Amino acid sequence: MPQKSSCIFLLLFFSIHLNINQQLAKAQTPTPTAPICPTQLKTTIDAVTNRPLFSRARWGILVQNLGSNQTLYSQDAHKYFTPASNTKLLTTAAALQQLGENYRFRTSIYRGSNNFLYIVGRGDPSLTDAQLRILAKQLKQKSITQIQQLVVDDRYIRGDLVPSSWQWEDIYSDYGAPVGSVILNQNTFSFNLLPQTLGKPALISWTDADEAKQWRVINQSVTVAQNQPNSIKVTRELSGNVLRIQGQLAANSQPYLVTLPVVDPNYYFLRRFRSALAAENITLGRTSIGIYANNQQEVAAVLSPPLSKLLIEINQNSNNLYAEAILRALAIKKTPLPNQATADTALEVLKTTLTQMGVNSTGYALVDGSGLSRKNLISPEALVQTLQAMANSPQASIFRASLPVAGVNGTLKNRFQNTPAAKIVQAKTGTLTGAISLSGYINPPKYRPLVFSIIVNQTDQPASIVRKAIDEIVVSLAQLQRCQ
Repeated sequence: MPQKSSCIFLLLFFSIHLNINQQLAKAQTPTPTAPICPTQLKTTIDAVTNRPLFSRARWGILVQNLGSNQTLYSQDAHKYFTPASNTKLLTTAAALQQLGENYRFRTSIYRGSNNFLYIVGRGDPSLTDAQLRILAKQLKQKSITQIQQLVVDDRYIRGDLVPSSWQWEDIYSDYGAPVGSVILNQNTFSFNLLPQTLGKPALISWTDADEAKQWRVINQSVTVAQNQPNSIKVTRELSGNVLRIQGQLAANSQPYLVTLPVVDPNYYFLRRFRSALAAENITLGRTSIGIYANNQQEVAAVLSPPLSKLLIEINQNSNNLYAEAILRALAIKKTPLPNQATADTALEVLKTTLTQMGVNSTGYALVDGSGLSRKNLISPEALVQTLQAMANSPQASIFRASLPVAGVNGTLKNRFQNTPAAKIVQAKTGTLTGAISLSGYINPPKYRPLVFSIIVNQTDQPASIVRKAIDEIVVSLAQLQRCQ
């Protein structure tokens, strides 16, 4: 996935992101080619990378036989590239090695000696309103019907809620939501825009009435005639509580969903939990942010799905928030005491883990766990080393199952359909402006299994064109055959 200035206001155009995503989804399927021998592979791949439209682009490619260091093709494989979401391969590999497939996040509520209740979040990215209702029911079962004060302790994960190297348009988009000790509904909120009669502004339908109270909306949109193109943009201030809606919505259009990151995850959590408590007839007084004592009694708790399930969300759907939360879990394991876990500590654990797996530590330099930062640097060689190491690990099947399958699911669902690569390629995608990547495994029916990494940087071509070229190469790999 799917990404600073001193101006007073920062206006972000979400419709641009939507249009880009729609364009990427329509990338053409490469035309199947004839079976090729390994000796033909260099000529075949070079014919793609040397096209005039890629004359200014940088290609990094490495193709090896799975389970060995035998290289079938290499182009600048040892050099650094901006990897985009291929970064998630390193993050999930390290997490699986360090935490294990059964690791779960725990969100707890403790009762203090002062009868205050303390919520301790540990960075569960999967927490939703449904889990809040479970917590409320557990409190009701403990005969807790009135809470004098509810306190959020958010000390487990420290540091910036978003990496400082993320761009402004990313941190104000739903795919760049903040990550901390308390995460709820992926730290986003939504509303729908509905058409009205011609000339009237689009109607705002909030999914959360409490969230609607947090914003002052300037609605400058307009309803236009049926079958006209929708062109909506939602902008917000860098600080403050103003949302501005502009553009047009056709009179016969479906509801237009807008999703934005929350401003303060702690207080968003408290607002939503107040509603869950009210549904159980539990009265809540004051709310605040504070610190709990370790000797308090746990009165309610919920667990996340196991790591094996969370990895599927990260790699198949390229979920940035999940990846960043999983990264920080590495730091929590190293320093389980509150106020110690940071992204930097987690990256140190990641590097140590990958080195132990045989991945050359000089082959990458990371600043986040999702790949959203343009400061991440990874070589195709490091990605292939990671894939090779995971294929030889006890967690091989879990790791591989987390990857999208060509033409079947995740970010590869609409790619490679009706080609020889369909269903036999499992790989992680990556897309940033000017940086497209794909790395994973291939099981050619007439050749031994392969591992590969392809990264394209510094291209001025549309992402759909670059992805089509990458897919042509992968289709060729899928048709390798043993030749005399």
